[in-house]
Amino acid sequence: MVKFIHAADLHLDSPFKSRTKMPASILEILMESTYKSVTRMVDFAISERVDFILISGDVFDQANRSLKSEIFLKNQFNRLRDKGIFVYMIHGNHDPLSSGFKTNWPENVAVFRENVETYEMMSNKGERIYLHGFSYLLDESYENKLDEYPTNTDNRGIHIGLLHGTYAKTDNDVKRYTEFNLEALNNKLYHYWALGHIHVRQQLSDLPLIHYAGNIQGRHKNETGEKGFILVQGDDVRLSTEFVPVQEVVFNNFELKVDTLKKEKLYQKIVEFKQGLREKNKYIINLTLNYDGEEEMSLMDFNELIELLQEDEVNIDQFVWIDNIEVTYNNAEQIALLNDIKKSYSNNEELFREAVNTMYMDPNINRYLPPIGEISQDELLKMGEDRLKMLMRK
Repeated sequence: MVKFIHAADLHLDSPFKSRTKMPASILEILMESTYKSVTRMVDFAISERVDFILISGDVFDQANRSLKSEIFLKNQFNRLRDKGIFVYMIHGNHDPLSSGFKTNWPENVAVFRENVETYEMMSNKGERIYLHGFSYLLDESYENKLDEYPTNTDNRGIHIGLLHGTYAKTDNDVKRYTEFNLEALNNKLYHYWALGHIHVRQQLSDLPLIHYAGNIQGRHKNETGEKGFILVQGDDVRLSTEFVPVQEVVFNNFELKVDTLKKEKLYQKIVEFKQGLREKNKYIINLTLNYDGEEEMSLMDFNELIELLQEDEVNIDQFVWIDNIEVTYNNAEQIALLNDIKKSYSNNEELFREAVNTMYMDPNINRYLPPIGEISQDELLKMGEDRLKMLMRK
């Protein structure tokens, strides 16, 4: 039985896009999050005694690559070397070979060059493994090198393809990074395809197994959910996969149903919601409040609520940072109608008097009305609004 890890898109030293409003305590955790995720992956590899790790491109961010990230990764690879675990790595569009990678990796690390090549190895259990792949030479590579991948014709050993590119369901004229379709991958008769470039974890096929591992740590609000790597194990007859989360911080979008927009009660409701999340992970979230009433919240109260909720997370290790709050009204059409009516009448004295005079001209109504001089415009409008709300509910 072979056992290996498929990871991709580490993006060490990548900038984080949601950091401008964050306190230093959270920003520091966020900036170190990718390093911690990789460390957890190596810890797992050692504890599970995997045969090797595949990294399918974009290990670094070309524009932000630092000496720190190189030294860190070299130390992690040395830990794997000491346990007899190999690493096979390709470079993608964010860390192409032309960007001048000169690091001398330990002898357990193999880096694919710009032309498709094959590495052969033996697993701890004696299975013969063939690994096929290539690295990007330039940061913009639209070459389809799948024709250069050798086809598995003799049905010996386990064949694995590494590829950094874009899955195209149909042929089109839009050029994207190394496009491929499933037919081209299937024709190679490999047992597993380890894909990189797309930061969303997904399985494209179960025979053969074709997987995007996604990135190892979300970097902004559009990279939501748990992040990690795929553990693959089995033989040339059947391989199975399991997702292993190792992220330090989870970006996510949540919805919360509320029955009031009064800021005190709303604050308490959100605090309780955060406590439930806090037990599971560190979070940076966008929160949508689903409200089914007629209350409105002033901009001042709204800003005060967000500010208070964010202040609560300063110097909290297991933080739940709310980046933004939106309110959706389930009866938005009714509220819009009421607002239009109020806007039309509230500041139009002539229109208001015309409506009142119409009531007083009806003999069936005016006998029940007070003298016209005692009519309060605000009270009458409030009565009318309440009546409209009642009719809408019906």
